Amino acid sequence: MTPAHRTWRVKVFIATWLSYVGFYFCRQPFSKAKGAIGDEMHWDAATLGNIWTAYLIAYAIGQFLASRMGPKLGPRKNVLLGMALSICVTLAMGIAPDWKVMAGLVAVNGLAQATGWSGNVGTMAGWFHKHERGRVMGFWSTNFTVGAIASGFTMAGVLNIAPWRWCFYVGAAVLSVVWVSFYVNQRNRPEDVGLAAIDDPVTSLDESATAEPAKLSREAWANLLIVAGFYFCAKFIRYGLWSWAAYFLHETYHLSDSRAALFSVAFDVCGIPGVILTGYISDRYFNSRRGEIALIMMCGMVVTTALLMAFGGASVVLFVILLGAVGFTLYGPDALLSGAGAMDIGGRRHATFATAMISTFGSVGAAFQEIVISRAYKPEAGLGPIFAMLFGSAALGTLFCAALVIRNRRGGKGI
Repeated sequence: MTPAHRTWRVKVFIATWLSYVGFYFCRQPFSKAKGAIGDEMHWDAATLGNIWTAYLIAYAIGQFLASRMGPKLGPRKNVLLGMALSICVTLAMGIAPDWKVMAGLVAVNGLAQATGWSGNVGTMAGWFHKHERGRVMGFWSTNFTVGAIASGFTMAGVLNIAPWRWCFYVGAAVLSVVWVSFYVNQRNRPEDVGLAAIDDPVTSLDESATAEPAKLSREAWANLLIVAGFYFCAKFIRYGLWSWAAYFLHETYHLSDSRAALFSVAFDVCGIPGVILTGYISDRYFNSRRGEIALIMMCGMVVTTALLMAFGGASVVLFVILLGAVGFTLYGPDALLSGAGAMDIGGRRHATFATAMISTFGSVGAAFQEIVISRAYKPEAGLGPIFAMLFGSAALGTLFCAALVIRNRRGGKGI
């Protein structure tokens, strides 16, 4: 590999990593300020849930559209357009006069945000070999944990000194700076800057085929659907905690808006080592097979959610500790299978499509949790029903990971 390849790989890694971090500054303001917004606008949990459901449904639709439009536009144009649109509607959310307008703006933001993951993973597939993707994507996939943490701390700080509307203004400003960095440093593939292509010798696809979804092999489709089922469960949990942890801390434990937003970040902080370790172990000890380490982590997730169900409602301290434990066990398999796993399924040529299809199923899970949790939560009933749903989703996700392991051990082309 030439020095020029190495230089551009560093630039692309940083540009795409920052891009997905930046997306969170326009994704998190509503969730982190949910308590303050509800208090000022007199919107109850169901109304707040309806607004965020609009985002999640639009995000799921956007992921499906990205599976079609992303490969045609290319990751660069796709992500640049998505960031620009997200910046504009986030600014508008700060002046939304009622919940219907807010829901409409949030939905447009969902379509815009859907370009981020598949577009950036598609870019990374063009610059890195299969045998190094676990390690590389383990570090790269810290972007959504760092993005959630950085935006969470920022929103907590803003809520401490300014009205909730400034969460949206600050978020849009940060993503604007990231947009410029991405424009300067990102390129879709080595060939775009006159360099030789990165080999992708091991793939689930017929690489002689054109970039059409129908050319995915039966083995690849089977793996894609298993990972998609897992991702439905993973994003049910992840978005359930992103969307509601700060709200529950505010409503159940009567923390201030700023402290609730701050404490909820434990989920993301503890996810960072989980992401890095899971990616490294999959390459170092499992020969780039993703299913085994994902299954191990998800078994830990089942235990953790069981403890949350049993003890999480006892005190705010236990809730936050177990929230962090959930983040550690969830983020690793979440990032590994939706990132490196999707790249392995799609190969260099079809990574954007595979990632977008998996993310579509995940986004349906995210939307489903918003509908269910917003209606299941009753202050007088406590958090027990919510914790039970998280446990059930963790158990089901573990079964999907087990299916990947079984395919590998029976000689199938599992991942």
